[in-house]
Amino acid sequence: MPKKVAVGVVISDKMQKTRRVEIPRLVKHPVYGKYIRQRTIYHVHDEEEASAMGDTVEIIEAQPRSKMKRWDLIRVVKKNSETDIAALRAAREVAEAEQEVIGAPDSGASKPAAEAEAEQEDPTPQAEPSNEAAEESPSGEEETQTTDDEQGEAEAE
Repeated sequence: MPKKVAVGVVISDKMQKTRRVEIPRLVKHPVYGKYIRQRTIYHVHDEEEASAMGDTVEIIEAQPRSKMKRWDLIRVVKKNSETDIAALRAAREVAEAEQEVIGAPDSGASKPAAEAEAEQEDPTPQAEPSNEAAEESPSGEEETQTTDDEQGEAEAE
């Protein structure tokens, strides 16, 4: 009898030389006739650890290697691009962090020059006038009244 060959997706690569491969299939419900998605999960032996999570792999039936492992990895059909992108992003972040660490002692300042200039140009926040002047006076002379700060400035001039 020939050995079975199947194509599936690696869903776990946490074990050494062992991968969990999911093989999806459609099964027709016996009463209602609706097609139902089912999956079979196999433990596969991967000697070179060539596959990673999300890869599409081809597996073949083999002699039992352990209680659960009864399949061998033939080849990786398609590499998962999401894992590659994540690895590239991580490598780029590490490289940028190294450049920042190397560049920090040379510049002598922790902030770039553009940020330092922007902080110098920003004026300090002005104090808001007190709420006493905003309250209405009984005589209705709200517009002509001045606050204590304004009177002090006028006297200083």
